[in-house]
Amino acid sequence: MADVLADRFRRWFEYERDAHAKVFASLGTVPADRRDGPENQKAVALMGHRAVARQMWLYRLGGGPCPAGPPFLDDTGPDLATVSAEWQSTADLWDAYLGGLTDADLVTEFEYRSIDGGRFRNRGEEALATLFGHSSYHRGQVAVLVRAAGGTPAITDYIFWCRKPVGA
Repeated sequence: MADVLADRFRRWFEYERDAHAKVFASLGTVPADRRDGPENQKAVALMGHRAVARQMWLYRLGGGPCPAGPPFLDDTGPDLATVSAEWQSTADLWDAYLGGLTDADLVTEFEYRSIDGGRFRNRGEEALATLFGHSSYHRGQVAVLVRAAGGTPAITDYIFWCRKPVGA
């Protein structure tokens, strides 16, 4: 039997990989003289936060090491090249995890400790769905910040990624 739900999550992560590549490219459109400004710094920090949050959930799911950095970066976090490299290595770890994902994994509960020390239990699919919402939320914030910094925000709506043109 095919792992229909797992395949859907793999597809969504494929979309997210593309969306995040577009966001990183949009950060490169910020004029050089505005890259040290608060809007761009915050946008880069949000992308760094995205990478660390993804690392934390992968660790909780049993698919990767515990992240070394703090889960929330301030507005003076690492530079764009560092954050981009961190995102790429995180995405590669997720690709490996998702490659072996089954529908059974998605409905199985796992236990984890939250940032504040509380202990919780969730199903795998709930954690993965949370990551998509979290990503969309922060991509929207980054788009606003990129525009405020003088750059061109990326269009990352899922429908734009998966739509198929109809012949004329």
